[in-house]
Amino acid sequence: MNELERLYKEWINLQPLTETKQRLLSQRFSVEYNFNSNHIEGNTLTYGQTELLLLFNKVSGEGDLKDFVDMKASQVTVEMVKEAVQDKNIPMTQNFIRQLHKVLLREDYTVYRNLPGGVTTSYTVHAGQYKTRPNSVITRYGTRFEYASPEETPSLMADLVDWYNEAEASGRYTPVELAALFHYRYIRIHPFEDGNGRMARLMVNYILARHGWPMIVIRNRNKADYLEALNQSDKMTEKAPASGSKATLTQIAHFLRFFEKTVIDELRYNIDFATEKQETVWWYDGQRVDFGRSKSSQILYILRYTPWVKYEEICNKVHISNAGLIKQLRKLTDNKYISRNEKGEWHVMICPSVEKV
Repeated sequence: MNELERLYKEWINLQPLTETKQRLLSQRFSVEYNFNSNHIEGNTLTYGQTELLLLFNKVSGEGDLKDFVDMKASQVTVEMVKEAVQDKNIPMTQNFIRQLHKVLLREDYTVYRNLPGGVTTSYTVHAGQYKTRPNSVITRYGTRFEYASPEETPSLMADLVDWYNEAEASGRYTPVELAALFHYRYIRIHPFEDGNGRMARLMVNYILARHGWPMIVIRNRNKADYLEALNQSDKMTEKAPASGSKATLTQIAHFLRFFEKTVIDELRYNIDFATEKQETVWWYDGQRVDFGRSKSSQILYILRYTPWVKYEEICNKVHISNAGLIKQLRKLTDNKYISRNEKGEWHVMICPSVEKV
């Protein structure tokens, strides 16, 4: 039994989680998945803004309106995936993929670009429709990488979905292999004019959840490794999109290693979160934070449950001087674990291992 199988078995043996742990973990996933998947694509909302928006339906701080709307739409697609995987007898369809994309982008919109010489050009991004114009990317090495043409996209997507349903039924791949291979093949087609990366990460979780695996987060802090793994796999396949869309596990070995490591890391995070019982241990964007003997954990609990609390009350409860409290609050704020709005209300972004009644 390898590490991936061992951790998955350990996770399954923990089920069912307590209602409190399940709720906290579900909230963490909503915030962390949407924050990271959208940040990889350039969304500017902070972790705290994302949490306030998704968990409390509050808009805080500065930010492009589109970034707020994109984040909300992203969470709707997560809920669509959760609902879709409830009936595993319904196969994957192109229609489901296009529906997800339509909700993710919400509506058609026009992109304007300024060309040399003062010329302005524009094109329309279609929500829920396959691309009508060629798309490509400039790699980190400065070379242009072409994706499937608009003409060949419908047939390649039909092939991809048919392959997935047949491969799933055959059982010749593990769920992790199946998800990784689908992700790579999908990205080589790049079927839409925008949102392909977000869609690939959504579909990965659709596949994992269909097979009883927990959904995962590809973290923005691992973006460089993520893109490099895809790039190295590109070098192992033929340049033609039609060939890349039928890549083998051997050809995507670099990406598969990255993906398996990501699943392992996310399983460990889920297991550690589910089993942690110390009140001094908190969680932030997939990382464990142990405050040990410091008074930070006590302060965080107070702020979490009484967001309008006054400094004097905190000092009395924690037995800390005003100067010491200010120092602690500044440190927690600098680490982005807490924030305070203009009205004086505190918000705690870091998540406790243990809820206090």
